[in-house]
Amino acid sequence: MTRLFYPLVSLFLFSLLLAICSATVENAADCAAVGTLISSCTEFVNYGYPDPIPGSRCCDAMNVLGTYSDTSVKKTWLCNCFIHLINVYNSNATAISTLSGFCGIVLGFTIDPNTDCNL
Repeated sequence: MTRLFYPLVSLFLFSLLLAICSATVENAADCAAVGTLISSCTEFVNYGYPDPIPGSRCCDAMNVLGTYSDTSVKKTWLCNCFIHLINVYNSNATAISTLSGFCGIVLGFTIDPNTDCNL
């Protein structure tokens, strides 16, 4: 029985490690996906026009992001991604923060550099 126990424990620990690593990679990829989705709003974010309207590529992307905030954990994570984008593209912070409003998307948090995403 001891011979069977050690391989099972090793398999369990390996599976656990794999799950942890997968979750980390998935979150990083998803946050990159937020940036990719927002890139469909590039003209508005960079130049302030044309205003995004429901049905546009930009608003369709925001709609996808709206589905990311279906749980409090995902909402916190998505909020942190937006705050990171605002910090990186500080000169475009106002445009980024208004995207959800133009598109009529409720994310469950305010996109603002001062937002505390942990609430």
